Amino acid sequence: MKTGEWKYRKIAIKVGSNVITCEDGSLNVGRMLRLVEDISVLSKQGLEVILISSGAVAAGRSSVVPAKRTNIVSAKQIWAAIGQVKLMSTYQFLFEKYNIVAGQVLATKEEFSDRRHYLNMKNCISSMLENKVLPVVNENDTVAINELMFTDNDELSGMIASMMDSEALFLLSNVDGIYNGIPGNAGVEIISEVVEGTVNPEQFITKGKSGFGRGGMLTKYATARKIASEGVDVFIANGNRDSIVLDILRGRDVPFTRIRRCNDRPKSVKKWLYHSDTFARGAVVVNRGAKDALLADRASSLLMVGITGVEGYFEKGDIVRIVDEEGNSIGLGKTAYDSRKAEQSIGTRLPRPFIHYHYLVLNEELKNGFSS
Repeated sequence: MKTGEWKYRKIAIKVGSNVITCEDGSLNVGRMLRLVEDISVLSKQGLEVILISSGAVAAGRSSVVPAKRTNIVSAKQIWAAIGQVKLMSTYQFLFEKYNIVAGQVLATKEEFSDRRHYLNMKNCISSMLENKVLPVVNENDTVAINELMFTDNDELSGMIASMMDSEALFLLSNVDGIYNGIPGNAGVEIISEVVEGTVNPEQFITKGKSGFGRGGMLTKYATARKIASEGVDVFIANGNRDSIVLDILRGRDVPFTRIRRCNDRPKSVKKWLYHSDTFARGAVVVNRGAKDALLADRASSLLMVGITGVEGYFEKGDIVRIVDEEGNSIGLGKTAYDSRKAEQSIGTRLPRPFIHYHYLVLNEELKNGFSS
């Protein structure tokens, strides 16, 4: 197949633990090889591919039985530390068979809370791609605990796909897609495509999880819907099927669910903010005039003159929430002043906005995505 025949030029592929590990937690090298073969075909045809791979914790379980006094969090950190070495060395060995250099990128959710860290990671992955190094991304489970954890690697893959301006994201698990009922029952079939305004698949999705994975179909769909609203096509498919990514890209008759992207792609800063709603350091209260201006059709910045209160402590450049005088959340944004300066300047006019509209996201965008 010629390079020009591919629909996408840059894609992200996320593979779950249940695809690349066996029942005992050991790595399923044969399945990993099939994935590597697919990626090698895509790479040789000029596509930029980013691989987001789970499996470290599962791969480490069989190596060490923690002492009884070791709590579960510490045990998972130990398994991750051991398993990540196994996982990456296996990928490197397999990719080298196809003359592809693979490099490891470990991330925590905290990396996405700071604009500088965010751009640092983006620059790193961009440089790897420019130098023909295939990024293999995973959550850094050795340090990522509690509030520092992604919901699962589905969430991480969505944030990476968005950050790197991928055109498509493939979420590979051990199921064929989203069904319109209980699989196996009469008349139940896969929902092949989800478009905004059509049937909501959430009503058909169970909350169950399986095997070594931390997430489930609900988190996959939540990730897919959010990323599709940022201009990325998302495919949920079965990673246990040989050549599933190639077959989807070639338009072959294979099962999958596609969540169709919206037409508009938000700017880089907006995308960062869109995934930063859990990182707010404080809040500011705005009056009715400021609220109306922010919610009007015309884009507006938040000025100090419209602020009536400051809550919490934050530095210049931190993310803060914006609430009205009744306590209702309006949105969030990146501040141009710290909390001390903001408190001193409440209701006054300063040369710069407290939050410029380029660094501001409203709740409707967070709730409905940028397609609205």
